[in-house]
Amino acid sequence: MIRFEQVSVTYDGAARPALREVDLTVPEGELCLLVGPSGSGKSTLLGAVSGLVPHFTGGTLRGRVTVAGRDTRTHKPRELADVVGTVGQDPLAHFVTDTVEDELAYGMESLGVPPDTMRRRVEETLDLLGLAELRDRPIAALSGGQRQRVAIGSVLTTHPRVLVLDEPTSALDPAAAEEVLAVLQRLVHDLGTTVLMAEHRLERVVQYADQVILLPSPDAAPLVGEPAEIMPVSPVQPPVVALGGLAGWSPVPLSVRDARRKAGPLRERLTGAAPRAVADPAPGPPVAEVSRLAVRHGRVEALRGVGLSVRPGETVALMGRNGAGKSTLLASLVGMHQPASGSVRVGGGEEEAGHGGVVPHRTRPAELLRHVGLVPQEPRDLLYADTVAAECAAADRDADVAPGTCRALVARLLPDVADTTHPRDLSEGQRLALALSVVLTARPPLLLLDEPTRGLDYAAKARLVEVVRELAADGHATVLATHDVELAAELAHRVVILAEGEVVADGPMAEVVVSSPAFAPQVAKILAPLPWLTVPQVREALETAP
Repeated sequence: MIRFEQVSVTYDGAARPALREVDLTVPEGELCLLVGPSGSGKSTLLGAVSGLVPHFTGGTLRGRVTVAGRDTRTHKPRELADVVGTVGQDPLAHFVTDTVEDELAYGMESLGVPPDTMRRRVEETLDLLGLAELRDRPIAALSGGQRQRVAIGSVLTTHPRVLVLDEPTSALDPAAAEEVLAVLQRLVHDLGTTVLMAEHRLERVVQYADQVILLPSPDAAPLVGEPAEIMPVSPVQPPVVALGGLAGWSPVPLSVRDARRKAGPLRERLTGAAPRAVADPAPGPPVAEVSRLAVRHGRVEALRGVGLSVRPGETVALMGRNGAGKSTLLASLVGMHQPASGSVRVGGGEEEAGHGGVVPHRTRPAELLRHVGLVPQEPRDLLYADTVAAECAAADRDADVAPGTCRALVARLLPDVADTTHPRDLSEGQRLALALSVVLTARPPLLLLDEPTRGLDYAAKARLVEVVRELAADGHATVLATHDVELAAELAHRVVILAEGEVVADGPMAEVVVSSPAFAPQVAKILAPLPWLTVPQVREALETAP
């Protein structure tokens, strides 16, 4: 169905190819998972299938890509639209209508699908993706995860033979991700649709893949094979595979179920041991205080009676379904929403004891930056300059810090990004890391991160964990809204779960997530009822065991 023959892609002005001599085949009716570190060329490879590379992106494509027998060099994206459906990392950039139902219908209108057929397919897709209640909702009013489902639905309605998906579950809560993956499996198994998917959340998808394409780097030839063959040699691995390698299991398990069947001896070795406790933050006046907060978006009550207190040095994971109110709560802490009732204050930590902080929506942005910084779901909202170097220079000036401060953070989070790179040429994960560096330059006492691992591979995520831990050790508090249960297990002192705009759980990380099947990390599910959450915890215990 998809054939790459000695394909190399070099973008204008780039020092080296984004892809080099790729030669592979994706058979019809298979779910193929594309994996590799950030910047290894995954998005370029996906774009070459849809024709966006090079017709839209520019650059030079050498070799030949064919999809259902059509050569993408001679067929532009619109001439492949009836065969290939594409969902990119940033669905908001591709929406062309205002409401959910109109967006689902738009692609069919472009292809001239009869009205009766359009109506039936829209209804089927609304039900498949759990979007029926949102059909009349403006797209601008949806959460990031809801937009992701709409983007996938707008492609499914055209019934393409090939689906190309770039990070399709990155903004989805665990339950919504399972729903989307179940739909994709149904398309593959029942309709013979070919699915090519790039995804960093391998713990969610690897067990469903028929084959894996590993791109180790732009300069290395891809490795293609079954998941159990490729995952042990991959530089990016889900926790279940990493735990299997640590325990010496062969073949490595790809799912929690398979791992639990092998885990008996490992549980016995760990019985009597306990993970090293995460150091509690030092007591002190809170850097954020939310009391009985209610926020409305028109007729929708986004938050109801929410209370939250965050102390210096504390890392709080804010979790819950898409649309539960996580982003609204973070936005309220930086003054983007005026409370309908209740109160919000930030600041007033150890450096400002006795001052009581400020009310965000009544505080000038320049003053507010001294207390709190937000990295939003859409990092491009913070990026305005033409180069990485210019963004860093502006961040240094705005924060009134020594020149080079922001660039040092970028070098740490994005080791291989050049000063002259335009932010729009970065991947979604790389843009997020740049935006995070811009915000961290001011070293705010309270850092807010909205889906901070979207588009980040495991190595980049590990670097983010290291930075946040160092900030916590220096007394900086972090609140991160995330669906990434593995990140929360690594970082958080505390977990707050929101549902329908209300706090339904607030407590220590281990207690809250282990008691919640939806939010438990893979290691906790595999080794239950033992209290282990992450692979590093298990590794440390095995290394120190007598």
